[in-house]
Amino acid sequence: MTDRECVELLQWAAPRLRLRWEGFRRVRGQVCKRIGRRLKALGLPDAGAYRARLEAEPSEWDVLDALCRVTISRFYRDARVFEVLRQDLLPARLESLRSRGEATLRAWSAGCASGEEPYTLSVLFQLGLEPRFPGARLALVATDADAGLLARAARGCYPRGALRELPRDWAERAFPGPGDEPCLAPEYRRAVDFLQQDLRSQMPDGPFHLVLCRNVAFTYFAPPLQREVLSRLVSRLVPGGLLVIGGHESLPEGDFGLTRAAGSLPVFARTDA
Repeated sequence: MTDRECVELLQWAAPRLRLRWEGFRRVRGQVCKRIGRRLKALGLPDAGAYRARLEAEPSEWDVLDALCRVTISRFYRDARVFEVLRQDLLPARLESLRSRGEATLRAWSAGCASGEEPYTLSVLFQLGLEPRFPGARLALVATDADAGLLARAARGCYPRGALRELPRDWAERAFPGPGDEPCLAPEYRRAVDFLQQDLRSQMPDGPFHLVLCRNVAFTYFAPPLQREVLSRLVSRLVPGGLLVIGGHESLPEGDFGLTRAAGSLPVFARTDA
């Protein structure tokens, strides 16, 4: 299957999966390789034959949907976002909680892939915030549609290249083991509750003080689905709660009750504080 054939297949199939082809443009290599392997497994000669298979066998759409999940991630991705959370936004939230006699910060990582994002937040909380807020607790749920990725997240072991943006002293404390694929220490894994959920149809109930929804909904979902998902995300934020999206993403047009919370960074606050 050539790149052109794959592009034409994705352009045809994406709307039927409530996705947008434009989101795959730069990362299509990963998806096209998977589709190519699927064609070989099915004994199909080209993308046209696979398209016919999709039209003849509706169950194959679920297979294609799984093949279209992009799994690029790493620890402390978009470091400036995590720094503003650590230095300003989360301390303000923890101060507010403490003033009300509360101690638990509730957070959700949506589309968590292999766990790099929620584990980053766990490490940040325990090493960057708990010393300033003794007694504070983090309740963190992480969701993804892919059972295989969640199994890797539960294992909690990563190549050292995935840790390169994590502050060095944090990486040494959180990943104390030797080797090329060290495992996260248990105390940072206990704070995370992983659930298999497809963001298009399922979400944890909340409410949350912080929701990380980065490089999933607002990159790959079709615009009508983006609006549906955003409305449901906002409904799960506490008043003043924070929504973080990807650095190259933008929110769909419309009044969703959000305002920027960190200048030009992709962090938004629910406005009915």
